[in-house]
Amino acid sequence: MSEININRRKFLALGGAVVGSCLLPNIAIASPFKASDPRNLLIRNLHTGEELETKYFNGKTYVGSAVRQIDHLCRDFRQNEVARIDRRLYDAISQIQTYLGHEGYAQLISGYRSPKTNKMLAKRSGGVAKKSYHMKAQAIDFNLEGVPLAKIRQAAMDLKIGGVGYYPGSQFVHIDTGPVRNWRG
Repeated sequence: MSEININRRKFLALGGAVVGSCLLPNIAIASPFKASDPRNLLIRNLHTGEELETKYFNGKTYVGSAVRQIDHLCRDFRQNEVARIDRRLYDAISQIQTYLGHEGYAQLISGYRSPKTNKMLAKRSGGVAKKSYHMKAQAIDFNLEGVPLAKIRQAAMDLKIGGVGYYPGSQFVHIDTGPVRNWRG
């Protein structure tokens, strides 16, 4: 008889856990792709007009030549300085596109920024951080061709990408690989 009660308790505890997890849908969102899935990126730099379509991850490793091409596209075009961009940003854009079912261009507004460019932009606008993640090559400002910014922002927040800034007046979403947080610019 006591064996039935123990099994019943376990059953009720498990049922409670299942019901509880259904009430908290945003606690953990699974990545929209597996770690072993190949990843492509279709990206356009809106300042330079450069476009690139490349498979930057082959399912096992990042493809060096492809990643260097994306790094070049995401360079500080004002100073013509290229930095090694945090690969997690490329993965984040791919995740957001997969999550939204988007197959068009990711349109780059800003990738890496040299300290000189960041200082110049900070003088023009109060919305530029003095210690910007852009200077660490850990931030990208972008939009997705044909997708409302609010949807991009929500996808990035659902996926717990890192920092997510929403700039509807400037038509971009900022993502970075810092702590999970969000703001409106």
